[in-house]
This record gives sequence, structure tokens and C-alpha cells, in this order.
Amino acid sequence: MRPLDGIRVLDLATFIAAPLSAAIMGEFGAEVIKIEHPDGGDPMRRFGTATDDPERTLAWLSEARNKHSLTLDLKSPKGAATLKELVRRSDVLAENFRPGTLEKWGLGPDVLLELNPALVILRISGYGQTGPYRNRPGFARIAHAFGGLSHLAGMPDGPPVTPGSTSLADYISGYYGVIGVLMALRVAERTGKGQVIDVALFESIFRVLDETAPVYEKFGIVRGREGTATRQVCPHGHFPCSDGNWVAIACTSDKMWERMAIRVLDRPDLAASHPKTEDRLADRPLIDGAVEAFTKTHPMADVVRLCTEGDVPCGPINTIADIFADPHFEARETIARVSDPALGSVAVPNVFPRLSETPGRIDHLGPSLGDAEMRVKAILSDPAQIRGGGD
Repeated sequence: MRPLDGIRVLDLATFIAAPLSAAIMGEFGAEVIKIEHPDGGDPMRRFGTATDDPERTLAWLSEARNKHSLTLDLKSPKGAATLKELVRRSDVLAENFRPGTLEKWGLGPDVLLELNPALVILRISGYGQTGPYRNRPGFARIAHAFGGLSHLAGMPDGPPVTPGSTSLADYISGYYGVIGVLMALRVAERTGKGQVIDVALFESIFRVLDETAPVYEKFGIVRGREGTATRQVCPHGHFPCSDGNWVAIACTSDKMWERMAIRVLDRPDLAASHPKTEDRLADRPLIDGAVEAFTKTHPMADVVRLCTEGDVPCGPINTIADIFADPHFEARETIARVSDPALGSVAVPNVFPRLSETPGRIDHLGPSLGDAEMRVKAILSDPAQIRGGGD
């Protein structure tokens, strides 16, 4: 058994954010039918590193897992009619068109909820369904900038950067989307009423910027780029090692610093002279310099070992090659290897979060275009599949 067994999700979205929400639900048992345009399908199919199949990149294989594909032109009367029949037989619909697009096609929430009053509709967009910017196009990089993250990322004297060059806003928004769907499904189970979930990419970024909002409102402080350190605690940052690698060290409390100074650095004088966070922040070059002097005289593995033995939080700054070689990733099976009929074994991030009694799983990687046609015909021919009591 999986937690979402019996739930059917219609994934109308493209690229990452809302499709990620649908993929996570699929990992935990939901049947996910991805609705794609007949002319090439989701552009994500051709985004990222190519494989021998021109319609299935490695990004697609990973991000579209546990879904089956149906091609529909939603702008056509036939495609819209088929979608409506599927809506009557489904529990969740996920989309990430620009606000107003579904309404323009005659498929807005008012229409869909009339067909199925218990339907949960997830809408993810760059700026949300309301507000003066609602019609602007948006991607993760734009959300990082508009939401305040890019301003904080980079070295103090350098340009703002995209953290990790990854689509962070898409992934965070996808997670918030799942949270919203699960809460809305709980309400629908109790009341029979569905609802609309409005997730904006920029708001998912703004939500994770810790205390920047209250600090600005109360004190007018505009936090800037802090590079490898942080303005709140010290030592807390990235430090170079003798072999050219780097480590992250995080002394977030006075007790951690005491252990660092005495057990690791062998500098009890620094523990005595700078016992409080404010002492260390006022003398940051001295403190960070002492830590760097230690790390630069040892290879990364020794720095991690010595800090760990001293009960100081420290970790290697891993490349993906390091991750594949790390025994902890292996022990926790954080990387899953899934067999694909055309490509053989493919390594992808495993299911997360981990549930002890009803875990999720990866049944298959991203589907071929239109592979769900026969399954959908069976669904549409079965009146017992109808949900919600709508007309």
C-alpha cells in the first residue's frame, strides 16, 4: 500500500514545478496521467542531456517518472471534451500555464469544479494568479531574482548569482504544491469540496529567506551578499584544504566554538578571549583566519575527521563524483538506479521523504509520448470512475 493509492492526478503542466508535484504524488501511489500537446509534448522531453531517444532526455527520465502520457490539444473542442471527462474521473489537476490560459480555453476552475466539485486544482505560475504582474512570464531564474535570493547569492564584491545554477524555485514550489494538494484532499474527503491552490514561484523563494523581512521592517537593514560566510555567526562558512578541496564548518553556538577552538584548533586562548558570538563577529578576520590556517594544513578528509572527532559540524563540499563515491549516500540508497527498456540502468535521485510503513517507489522513468492511450480509454468507458457528483 502507498498513501495515495486510488488518487488520480491530471498533470497538464510543463517543465519542472507543477510536474514535480505530480511526480511526487506518483511516487506515493497516485495514478498520474500527463496531458501533453500532440505536437511534441512537454518541452522538458528535449531539455537537458540527450539520450538515444530524441524525445526523452535524462532530465525527462528523472523528472517525469511514474507518469503515463496522453496527447490532447486542449484548445480543440475534442481535446477539451476529453479533458472534461477525465476531470470527472480524477481527484487532482495540476497546471502551470500563464494565469487566464485555462479560462481562455473554457477550462477554468469554475468549469472544472462544476464537473467535479471535489477536484483539487494546483496552479503554479511565476507571479501567482493575482496581482499586477500576474501575466508576466516567469521561470526559476526570474523567481530567484524577484523573490530576493539572487541578491544574497555570491561574493560580497561580486555580481549576484543563481545559487547552484539549479531551478531551485521550481523544486521548492513543487514541494509547496504537494503540501497544498495533500491539505486540500483532506478537506475534500471531509466536505466533498475541492479548491484551487495558488503557488507563485517567487513566493516559494521569499518564504525561505529566514529573517530578512522582519529585520528590514524593524531596522531598515538590507542584507547583502556574504560569500562563504554569514553575518550572524562565526566561524560559519567554507574553508580551503591543503589538497585543493573545501569544507563547510558551522559553529552556530558558543559551545560549538569552544569545542572547535580547544579540541580541533588547539587554541584554548581563542576560546577564552572570544567566548561569545558577538566577540567573534567583532573580530571575524582573526577567528576565520585561525580556522583557515588549520584547514589549509590538512587534506579535506583529515579536516572532516578531526572536526567530527571534536564534535564540530563539518562536511565536505562535494562534487557529484564525490557523492557517487560516498558510503553514506550508498547506505541510504539516496541514488536510485532504475531500469529503462531503451537505456538500461539510469541513476536518479531516490524517493523523498522516507515513510517507514508506506514508502514511495519509482515504478518507471519518464514515459514515451502517448503511452497512456489505452488506459485512458478504459477509464473513460467506466462510469464507476466518476468522482465528486458533478454534472
